[in-house]
Amino acid sequence: MVDGKFTLTPFHRAYLSLGSNVDAGTHLRAAVAALRERFGEVVLSDAYVFPAVGFDGGDFLNAAAVIDSDLDPFALNDWLHALEDTHGRDRSGPRYGDRTLDIDIVFYDDLVLDGPGHLQIPRNEIRHAFVLKPLAEIAPGFIEPRSGKTLQALWREHRDHGVTWQRVAL
Repeated sequence: MVDGKFTLTPFHRAYLSLGSNVDAGTHLRAAVAALRERFGEVVLSDAYVFPAVGFDGGDFLNAAAVIDSDLDPFALNDWLHALEDTHGRDRSGPRYGDRTLDIDIVFYDDLVLDGPGHLQIPRNEIRHAFVLKPLAEIAPGFIEPRSGKTLQALWREHRDHGVTWQRVAL
């Protein structure tokens, strides 16, 4: 209540990609707990083992989450980076490398945004199975704003659609 009036906080739906290949289960479980503490209910996909993409490294454990956020995309991105940093994320090395925790905003409502920095919504990584599969699992009817297709349709069209990925309990 402000000045005797109720104010409503606008919430936005954010679709997140989560990954780790360093003590992955521990970091992903802690990240989900932090998301729940800050944002409340979290819709969480299963976690899957995927090979590293863009560098020669250990397999990643990847999942997706959907949250309702009161933060704009820039503030949410900053909050997620702080969470990654809390888990020992090292940004001093090459852009692609081993990670204790990597959380990206893949979609934010139906926003299309490029920049500043590396903030890009929708994330181009949606083309990779490690992002698309978990998101299609929990939000199959979400319409990707650039293609106009649902995540379920995009996953069905994906070259890795028939591959069976190892599931890991978080």
